[in-house]
Amino acid sequence: MSVYKSQGIYRGFHCLGHAGYGKAGKDIVCSAVSVLVINTINSMETFLSEDIKVAVDERRGEIRLVFQKIPSEKAGLLMDSLVLGLKGIEENYSTKYVRLFIKEV
Repeated sequence: MSVYKSQGIYRGFHCLGHAGYGKAGKDIVCSAVSVLVINTINSMETFLSEDIKVAVDERRGEIRLVFQKIPSEKAGLLMDSLVLGLKGIEENYSTKYVRLFIKEV
């Protein structure tokens, strides 16, 4: 999972692949990451008026979100929450299954 920032401002994220912790449909790590990512996107679309572009490829396990404009403070808080949750999963299940990268763009 890569989260993109520029000068401290979130620009988007890209999640690719399956965790491989368990069998397809029974992988708790993949499910946890998916829930965090999808809930973040749904929250932005439901509660905020963010100008975002979302692309999904279920077969590849790929989700990409790009902010089309500078995100609001509330969107930043949702992204902080996403990162916090992903760090927790990474710490509890090791980087063998989840790797979080914060990239400066």
